[in-house]
This record gives sequence, structure tokens and C-alpha cells, in this order.
Amino acid sequence: MKICFATNNQNKLKEISEILGDQFELLSLESIGCFEELEETKDTLEGNSLQKAAYVHAKFNIPVFADDTGLEVNSLNGAPGVYSARYAGPERDSFNNMQKLLTALEDKTDRSARFRTVITYMENGQSFQFEGIVEGEIIKNMEGEGGFGYDPIFTPKGYDQTFGELSSEIKNQISHRKRAFDKLINFLKTKESKSA
Repeated sequence: MKICFATNNQNKLKEISEILGDQFELLSLESIGCFEELEETKDTLEGNSLQKAAYVHAKFNIPVFADDTGLEVNSLNGAPGVYSARYAGPERDSFNNMQKLLTALEDKTDRSARFRTVITYMENGQSFQFEGIVEGEIIKNMEGEGGFGYDPIFTPKGYDQTFGELSSEIKNQISHRKRAFDKLINFLKTKESKSA
């Protein structure tokens, strides 16, 4: 089954194709001929992932899913949240985003946070949403070269290493994206077995 993942983010494509394995053929936006930047103008993760999936589905009429992920820090009232990628500015610079967050947390004792991913899957005009969450905390200095985004400053609950230090195998087993995708994959498998 061919499904488009509405992203051109190579990190996300690699992560998800590792999670999906060979069960589904994953298509990128580029491979279906979609080269424009997909808008994210909503004020929730749910709204953004639906906006992106709906655009691709309407234009290319293929099964598609889109995700939006935010880092929600409790002592900052859930910030940066939906603005995680452009927290320090529109250039979406991960290092600057992390620096800004660490500065905002300098006087905070509660450093608990969570990564939350929302996936919207669309086919035949119908949409379905799936959520994945991983709890953890923000450490005081960046650790590790792996991962992307805020990974070097986020330690998932039950681990003493950041997502930036953990291997991609471990991260892909426990990540917010993996948890949301597990729900999507179960949904697709159930749907396929019903139509078989």
C-alpha cells in the first residue's frame, strides 16, 4: 500500500521508514511532485497536521498522513508547544531554539516536559487523528549529537540520557512519534484486514 508522508524533512522520513519497515511504501512530498512549503497556520498540533494532510489529499487524491510535534514544558504553560520549530524565530534553527528554552528555564525548578505528536491520516475524504506522548525533562546543557530538534536537551522518563545521546533504535522504540505511528499502523492494518 502506497501512502504519502506529507513532509520533506529527511530526518522524519528516515525515522518513520525505519518504524514502518516494509509494510507500506512510504512516499515523500517530493516523490509525488509536491514542492511547495505546506502551511502550518493553526494554533494547535491537531489543526496543523489536519491542514497539511487535507491540502495534499485534496490536490493529489492519495492516502496521506501529516504530523505536527511540539515540546510542551510544564513550567512555561506548555510552551513552546505548537511553535516549537520556530520558537527562536522563523529560520527554525534548532540550536537557537534550545538556547532560548534553556534561558527561559534558568530560574525554574520544575523542568518537566513532554513531546507530543499528532498525526492526521486522510483517505477518501475522511480524516483520523492519532496522538503519541513521551514524558521527560529538560536538562541544563545540550548532550549528544544524535536526533534533531530539541533531542539534545530532552531526557525521556526512565532514562539518564537525552534523545540526542540515545541510539536511534532506542529512540524509535519509545518516541512520541513512534507511539503515534503505532496507533496509525494498527489502524491501517485493521482496515486492510477488513477489506481483504
